[in-house]
Amino acid sequence: MSKPLDAEHALTLSPAIPVVTIERASQAPPLARALLAGGVRTMEITLRTPAALDAIRAVAQEAPDMVVGAGTVLNRRDLDAVVEAGARYALSPGGTPKLMKAAREAPIPFVPGVATASEIMRGLDLGYTCFKFFPAEPLGGAAALKALAGPLPVARFCPTGAITLEKAPSYLALSNVLCVGGGWIAPADRIEASDWPAIEAAARAVIALR
Repeated sequence: MSKPLDAEHALTLSPAIPVVTIERASQAPPLARALLAGGVRTMEITLRTPAALDAIRAVAQEAPDMVVGAGTVLNRRDLDAVVEAGARYALSPGGTPKLMKAAREAPIPFVPGVATASEIMRGLDLGYTCFKFFPAEPLGGAAALKALAGPLPVARFCPTGAITLEKAPSYLALSNVLCVGGGWIAPADRIEASDWPAIEAAARAVIALR
């Protein structure tokens, strides 16, 4: 099945992908527009709240220039739901063989999560080359990814987990890192306060990482 967007393309739209948790779907379109105004063209909406699928749908319909991804996709049911909602790609904190095999047939790219060399090797065996390295900082951060580049040179990563604007450059300097994921760009308190100017400013700081 042809895919209009591949995983590597999705993970190179921005040096850092905002990882966001939406409590009310109505917050999603203005959030997307604030990120776009700051130059960030993609965002990951996590499936951590009841509003998540409606938020993805709202962004897809009301802010079509935003490439909206779905995070915390844990099983085939989640994957089918985010595809139906309009997500352009999907990510998971992990990757069961069952989910990774199902995702190979999905109409959108899927980025499984990994924490060890063995998990990366299993993903490579199933045809994946792009992975979410999670939780990045507790797993050893940029130093761990640098060490993995030697034995696993084909693998490419989006590290996520306790990364900040200050820590991002050390990851982005690595040849096997396509981008980082971060909650600092659009944190829950700023979304709740509708502080779109602050989020736009954070997006501009992200683009300056290039």
